[in-house]
Amino acid sequence: MTSTTTRPALSKDGGTDNRPGLLLGVVLAAQFMALLDVFIVNVAAPTIRAELSASGAALQLVVAGYTIAYAVLLITGARLGDLLGHRRMYLAGLALFTAASLACGLAADTGQLIAFRLVQGAGSALMIPQVLSLIQRNFTGEHRVKALSAYSAVLATGAAAGQVVGGVLVSADLFGTGWRPVFLVNVPIGVALLALGARILPRDARTGPTRARALDLPGLVLLAAAVSLLTVPLVLGQEQDWPLWSWLSLGGSVVLLALFGAYESRLARRGGAPLIAPRVLRLPGMGRAILWITVSMGVNAGFLFTLTLHLQGGLGHSALRAGLTFGPAAVVFGAIGLTWRRWPARLHRALIPGGFLLGAAGALAIGGLLADGGTGGWGLYPALGVFGAGVSLAFSPALTGALATVRPEDAADASGLLATVTQLGQLIGVAAFGTLFLGAVTAPGAQNSADALRTTMLGLAVAAVAGALAGLPRRAR
Repeated sequence: MTSTTTRPALSKDGGTDNRPGLLLGVVLAAQFMALLDVFIVNVAAPTIRAELSASGAALQLVVAGYTIAYAVLLITGARLGDLLGHRRMYLAGLALFTAASLACGLAADTGQLIAFRLVQGAGSALMIPQVLSLIQRNFTGEHRVKALSAYSAVLATGAAAGQVVGGVLVSADLFGTGWRPVFLVNVPIGVALLALGARILPRDARTGPTRARALDLPGLVLLAAAVSLLTVPLVLGQEQDWPLWSWLSLGGSVVLLALFGAYESRLARRGGAPLIAPRVLRLPGMGRAILWITVSMGVNAGFLFTLTLHLQGGLGHSALRAGLTFGPAAVVFGAIGLTWRRWPARLHRALIPGGFLLGAAGALAIGGLLADGGTGGWGLYPALGVFGAGVSLAFSPALTGALATVRPEDAADASGLLATVTQLGQLIGVAAFGTLFLGAVTAPGAQNSADALRTTMLGLAVAAVAGALAGLPRRAR
């Protein structure tokens, strides 16, 4: 990647290497590692449960604790980067994530593992928003668009790659350590990225216009409470058969989100510094992009979750085989995310709705191939590739388009908002389609699981078609 101009808020000095290609590689590697940890534990969960004698609720918190802390603190992490410096917060978050990964890998019981997973999520929430902000501030024009395309490819493939890597590490059982390498693998990578980041990332400015924005503490409390009330039942409600508290929590989240929106609008009118600047939400195409990102990530996460349940629970596949099954989807997803910008410009307007429709076709094909309770044969892999291509086309251009025109001073707000939307979309997808799949499984057995999967794939296809239609201009409809 060729060199680009550096924003005045960042400085070059003798101790910093600001080559943009290296900068992009470092921040995206950390992004990939953090996203991997959202999904890598899924395939390790049965081994963790057996070795630590974890209860069902404890195992849920091991898997979900990271996600809850990550989702709740993302926007706060973005604002802290704006206040204290994106380089500083990126390195601090990466250090916290790496240390927590080591602690998770050495945990002696489920209580320790849950606590360290929460710390891991907090480290990611500090680190991940800085990735987009650093891209926004260090790349301009076509270079920014290319960097954002690479970012969206990494963001999307992290989910499928987590399944693959988790399966490989658990099945390898390195040195008899069982599930622990899914956490310990982060430690050498994190240490290397810390060393590179200290050298490569541009220094934070001591002064600048963004430093004048105070931390919106009331807005932070309202948003954190609203996201907590939303994410906790989405993560835990399904396993507990959606008790009353889960519905009360979801209703409370809607109330608090409304209060948050009203407070932020009033603060902006008074000339204050809201946690999310209203002008970011009013950017052309931002609302539609948020819708597309939510639907595409919900469909993707629901697909990964339910197909994993079928492969391991219904068909009895090992963690390795189940993880490797997702390889075609991950490869195609990443390849399209990196190359779609080079396609003829006349096609770009149709990519997102066309991608949703392609994803729907892939989901229906997978449901049909696995409907008889078998493995689907070799035809399953092209179908997985079609699904991966479709969701990538729906997600990558939406994210790139939403961020390509964001002003540098709004980078923190936009990055925190879209990272949170991405995470919430995944949580909603897992909760909605996981509930559909588990509700359709009437008894143990490959055929019952296959019937439930076919129903779920139909639901995923319907959601994808809705995503294609929802983003079309009214006149086109």
